[in-house]
Amino acid sequence: MDWKQHAAELARAAVHPASAWHGPVLSTPRHLCVPRWYAAGPEGWTPADGPADETAWARAAYTDQTLVTRVGPVHADHAADGKAVTGRPTSSSTLPSLVVSMLAHGRLREGQALLDVATGSGYSAALACARLGDDYVTTVDVDPYLTEAAADRLDRIGHHPEILTQDAAAELPGAYDRIVSMVSVPRVPASWLRVLRPGGRLVTTLAGTGLILTADTDEDGGAAGRIEWDRGAFMATRTSDDYPPQLDALFGEVRERDGDDVTVSSFPVLDVMQAWEVWSMLSLTAPGIEHRNGTDDNGDRMTWMLHSDGSWARAHTQPGSRTTTVHQGGPRRLYTMLEAIRWRWIEHGELPVYGARVTVTPDGATTLARGGWTVTL
Repeated sequence: MDWKQHAAELARAAVHPASAWHGPVLSTPRHLCVPRWYAAGPEGWTPADGPADETAWARAAYTDQTLVTRVGPVHADHAADGKAVTGRPTSSSTLPSLVVSMLAHGRLREGQALLDVATGSGYSAALACARLGDDYVTTVDVDPYLTEAAADRLDRIGHHPEILTQDAAAELPGAYDRIVSMVSVPRVPASWLRVLRPGGRLVTTLAGTGLILTADTDEDGGAAGRIEWDRGAFMATRTSDDYPPQLDALFGEVRERDGDDVTVSSFPVLDVMQAWEVWSMLSLTAPGIEHRNGTDDNGDRMTWMLHSDGSWARAHTQPGSRTTTVHQGGPRRLYTMLEAIRWRWIEHGELPVYGARVTVTPDGATTLARGGWTVTL
């Protein structure tokens, strides 16, 4: 495979030529980090084998796209050829443009020690090694197979960073100038603050949102920064082989149930997770909502909101209509929360999540504030 030509095409698509990360993208054979991955299909996730079809391998690895490498507890390396796997993605090789964006937010300079959180395929660590040198890069992942496989693949590329297998939110060894996370966290882990040197910087996304948080440490052991204006989302941290089960039982119960509270909304059904401002603010207001969308036999656009506390909402908009019939039940009115956010969005022309000021206390309490709005995680 003429991977250098493909890497040049990826660099043109994923990073500005004036960026300090342009060279690392050019010089990194991403395909070696992802020899197998999953392709989505109607029956689930089917593994694809790169060496078996180098043309497809090059097309997948050197397109600016995310490649899912693990579904539930099954890594693509261990999946049977031609057999679909069902479940939620639990690891991936993230699209290179977002990896580069996260690293760029780190404002890394030569001679600085980096902690790369969530080793995954090893691609972000490879880029960091190409830029900083192996001795300045430490990468950590909770999954022992991922760190083992990444070590082997990084060795094939010619890089040998320090690789740790552990929960990145637990106590960490070493000291770092920068922490850049390729996994989302519910709030900034206090352990990160304890290993960041004075003047250190951290970059992460917040779980359940499209928000990129950057913060610099302060003399009190905390940190201060902001939510960046660009957006990014990663899989959330996990401490076991898989994420907790989705709310399939609750969905089955309420899929067609009439609610205790039935109203008509002035807005059509919204695919919340495609409206990043709305999704992010709703997740900060009421973490843990599961969203599902579909179309019924009459062509009505449908959406469901589910929560583990038993709260739920079902809404549908008929073809040609701009209003929505809403059914809600359980202890909280999830759709009412969504409606309040949508009204604020319309009335102000924006929501306060992007550009919010961030303060982090030494114990990790993470506060966002902008325009009179504030939330502490």
